[in-house]
Amino acid sequence: MIFSCFKHLNLAIFFCSFILLGQSQSYRWQQSVKYEMNIDFDDAKHQFDGSQKLLLRNNSPDTLTTLYYHLYFNAFQPGSDMDVRFSNLPDPDPRVANRIGKLQESEIGFHEIKSLKQDNKSVDWTIIGSILKVELHHPIFPFDSSEMTMKFFAQVPVQIRRSGRMNKEGIDYSMSQWYPQLCNYDEHGWHANQYLGGEFYAPWGDFLVRIRMNKKYTIAATGYALSSSDPQYVKSTLKNNSPDTIWQFYAPKVHDFVWAADPDYVHDTVQISNNRVLHFYHQANEKFDEAWKSFPSIMREALTFIEMKFGPYPYKSYSFIQGGDGGMEYPMATLITGNRPLISLVGVGVHELMHTWFQMLLASNEGFYPWMDEGFTSYAQQEVMNYLFSLNLIPGSVKVEDSHLVTVKNYIKFVTEEVEEPLSTHADFFQTTKAYQFAAYSKGAMCLHQLRYIIGDRLFEQGMLDYYYAWRFKHPNPDDFFRVMEMTSGLELDWFKDYFVNTTYKMDFAVDSVLTIKEGKSIIVLSRLEPFPMPIDLVVTLKNGKLLHFNIPIDLMLGHKELDKGVKILDPWHWVSPKYAFTVNESLEDILSVQIDPKQKMLDIDISNNKWMPVK
Repeated sequence: MIFSCFKHLNLAIFFCSFILLGQSQSYRWQQSVKYEMNIDFDDAKHQFDGSQKLLLRNNSPDTLTTLYYHLYFNAFQPGSDMDVRFSNLPDPDPRVANRIGKLQESEIGFHEIKSLKQDNKSVDWTIIGSILKVELHHPIFPFDSSEMTMKFFAQVPVQIRRSGRMNKEGIDYSMSQWYPQLCNYDEHGWHANQYLGGEFYAPWGDFLVRIRMNKKYTIAATGYALSSSDPQYVKSTLKNNSPDTIWQFYAPKVHDFVWAADPDYVHDTVQISNNRVLHFYHQANEKFDEAWKSFPSIMREALTFIEMKFGPYPYKSYSFIQGGDGGMEYPMATLITGNRPLISLVGVGVHELMHTWFQMLLASNEGFYPWMDEGFTSYAQQEVMNYLFSLNLIPGSVKVEDSHLVTVKNYIKFVTEEVEEPLSTHADFFQTTKAYQFAAYSKGAMCLHQLRYIIGDRLFEQGMLDYYYAWRFKHPNPDDFFRVMEMTSGLELDWFKDYFVNTTYKMDFAVDSVLTIKEGKSIIVLSRLEPFPMPIDLVVTLKNGKLLHFNIPIDLMLGHKELDKGVKILDPWHWVSPKYAFTVNESLEDILSVQIDPKQKMLDIDISNNKWMPVK
């Protein structure tokens, strides 16, 4: 980091607190930018000249004397930090591994800065790997603005990770992380990390991008394609009978801009509510054309469900673009590999679309908190896919009662391998790829799954909507998220955040014993065998078939979740005690079984001791 100079509320009270919640966050300043870029692309050499005009408004209380930009293409060179990092990981992403070190001069990526001015005054700069450091001609004072103008030259690398030319499916150009991008400056200072393949964090702004390219190409991009480019710009750059054309895109209030180009793109659209459009760009492929034919209507259904559960999509269009090396999210668009059967295509499409909420609209710092994007997105993806399965839109798919059960089991398997690292680890600092992927995706998803178990279904779903409305376009952090969930649920949750995010403590609960204390009464003794405390759902099954449901909150919650009718609330389990006992008005002879967490919602690493049955 570089530094530059208790109970549930009634409806009326809820809405008042929601208004105050939104207002209470207004102090969170953030920078704002406006980009205007003109690109002259040479597809024969895979190179382009660019000009960039960047208007930065300094909304911080600090005076800025230095700026930092990302030059992402510079990472795709032998000897770069990205190359060295992946060459030394014990389990590197196979898409990268040692491939960067083998690139030839004509295959590498680079950004060269030709000129750079601040308000028409030349400035000094230094390139350090994939970071451009700029010494300003004059300070940018708080609440003042300054215009940076740049001319640059770039070469598109062979496609290795996210961006590049000629991916494995034959898409000519996947243009992500392709331009000099201003690093974000927030209350922690500058975020000018070397590019190691991810993650991303940038200020919101407006983009106007013009791309001059051979007219054989179809370009798909972030934003809205404008019907005609600026006549004066066209007149000054295109001669009669030019083989090129100019594409112009405008994207309001986004924090990045992606585009892709291919001469063989098929472009389909589907209308959605409120005069919005979903776009689909892919190459014709006899094996997968049927999947792409079904894809649009399914994604329309997916978006309807997403907006109901997680908040409205605020833009007028969204594009699914074949390209890249798997699936990667960007504002108003995603790059996905497209040669997939329908269920896989829908799965990656839903995942990347879902990123719009957690990374494009909320946009936590992915370096610090990748789990708040990837994990929350993975959780939501499972919810959306299960909904789509219920509509029978995907042949062979079946709705399940708990769409997260597989992730629960995978989580338990992983944590017992003892290679887990805390969620609080910076994305670049995980010691293994496996530990990063587990933390960001699986454990991040399980954060929401456990939170739902703790506060209950209704308030969890309301809390996710409250989070969206309170923090969209504001870069929330974990404290912000958990505070929203506390206000919605009326429960204290900082204990859960501290255990789940900052430690690798495990959960393991057991039914120790069931004993007769006197006629018609039995005592049930429970144990916590690992440090992580949790509220407990428990069911006692009697031999006559009757079920007795109990909930045991923990004292740290200062309350309990909403309970279904017939569930008895017991005294809280004090977190300092490894034991808990309670009595039931049933004789031991009448009890068939006692089971902790009968629906297997908790991340209990050993469920074999969760159920007691009398010895026969």
